[in-house]
Amino acid sequence: MDEGSSNSPNRLLLVEDDRALAEMLANTFTADRYTVDVAHDGQHGLHLGLSQPYQVIMVDRRLPAIDGLELVLRLRRRAVSSRILMLTALGETADRIDGLDAGADDYLTKPFEVAELLARVRALGRRLFDEAQDIPLGRGRLDLRQRDVRLPDGGRVDLTGREFALIRSLAIRPRTVYSRGQLLSLAFPDATGESIVDTYVHYLRRKLGNGVVRTVHGWGYQVGAL
Repeated sequence: MDEGSSNSPNRLLLVEDDRALAEMLANTFTADRYTVDVAHDGQHGLHLGLSQPYQVIMVDRRLPAIDGLELVLRLRRRAVSSRILMLTALGETADRIDGLDAGADDYLTKPFEVAELLARVRALGRRLFDEAQDIPLGRGRLDLRQRDVRLPDGGRVDLTGREFALIRSLAIRPRTVYSRGQLLSLAFPDATGESIVDTYVHYLRRKLGNGVVRTVHGWGYQVGAL
């Protein structure tokens, strides 16, 4: 239950300042076979949400540092595609509308039944999986089922496991520029040394063209176009 703990597809971020509630929920979702990261304020939640891939993000409305509503807005402005559930004591109709308009996919008020929360999170995860079988890659697509690239002319390019992990990490948030250290954590969690990132950027460019990964000098890499 910590930053960058796994590359599991069932990854969940819990942003909750009530530490006792956060611990209870983290234990509950871990028992339901989720990998859970916890942030106790909005700033830490924003950092994790922008730097790690999550299936679902649960956000309290009243948070230190950055309010939950502002956190959701910032994540959506940075093209974070994770499903977001707001979990809060603010249950008036206007509060629900504000949360959904900010970019939340669901809204559950406290107090709540844990069984209902588990069901809602599972439903959000299924919806994300159903809708995201591929990711735009310039005029082509990254096929998440076949783990290859579909070219604009209909052709396909096979990728190795590490090539796929790297381009997926970049493509899922196309406006984000990643440092080598971030990409090492996201795509190569078992590797040591950031040079592996440069090596696989080279492999991707050799297969898909130099434009598929952009170098942002002084910072790192960003997805480009085929």
